[in-house]
Amino acid sequence: MVFSSNPLALSVPEPAFESWLRDTGYLEILDHRTSSSSAASPAPSSAAGSLFSRLLTFFSLFTLNPFAKLTADDFAADTPSWSRSFFAFSDSYSFPSSPSQARLRVQENIKRYARNYAYLFILFFACTLYKMPVALVGLILCLALWDFFKFCSHRWGLEHYPLTRQCLIRAAQCATAVILIFSNVQMALFCAICVSYAGVILHAAFRKLTPVKQPSVGRSR
Repeated sequence: MVFSSNPLALSVPEPAFESWLRDTGYLEILDHRTSSSSAASPAPSSAAGSLFSRLLTFFSLFTLNPFAKLTADDFAADTPSWSRSFFAFSDSYSFPSSPSQARLRVQENIKRYARNYAYLFILFFACTLYKMPVALVGLILCLALWDFFKFCSHRWGLEHYPLTRQCLIRAAQCATAVILIFSNVQMALFCAICVSYAGVILHAAFRKLTPVKQPSVGRSR
């Protein structure tokens, strides 16, 4: 037994308990045992039953909140290796055996690879702007407009005329909204969010949980 019988153990907060599981590697063991028990269980009586079970697990991915346990500290951590940790090898992926295992993988992998997913979103957004040059031009015009407003504000000393400055800010905001709408920047952002969300959900659900602290090559020898 890992814990001795103690009534005080019932008062351990769930985040602290999950943090202990994560640090000691028990989340990976739990994920592995779930996959092993599913593989060892008898097969469904028909192929239709197996297909229905997989479809139920797959569609459950889009009903959960993948960012429920994401915090700002996850973005402050170091970026995991793209080749060894994020993508890894083919044996690091498997279809989740149940909705509960899919939820466990998604919420945990999003915490681990938060910075990787953020970089992928930036990449997808840049690719979307490349495919939609009008949106790219509109975004550049908006940035140039506010940079020009900042330059004029310092040059003309608008901080001494708060009323005039507020009127110019409102006018710049209206001009920015018109430019964004007519250049379809919101559509480019929506496409990037949709593609990124689908990629994050699929990668996080199929990626097996691995120990956070990988043993070094020297120690493994």
